[in-house]
Amino acid sequence: MSEARYRLPARRAHWLFRFECDGQFYTGGIGRFEDGRIAEVFINGTKVGTAAETNAQDAAIVASLALQHGCPVETIRHALARGGSSKGPLTTLLEEIAR
Repeated sequence: MSEARYRLPARRAHWLFRFECDGQFYTGGIGRFEDGRIAEVFINGTKVGTAAETNAQDAAIVASLALQHGCPVETIRHALARGGSSKGPLTTLLEEIAR
């Protein structure tokens, strides 16, 4: 049985981050639950419609669903850690937010 999804209010604050990953530039955004935990992640690339942007957006959607079903952001970051090899846009954004 899956955990219930935490619903977000229709209007909420949103924080933006600009970052680079593997030579591509992205704008990432996060929304938070009322208690301050990260509730959703958005990623858009500067090269609209590319596979890199699509993959980043897909990763952000899956991460948002995991967060809204109770998965801690630290668990997502740990699962994406690749032991020093290249990092994807979602990992890069989550590390930026953690700073």
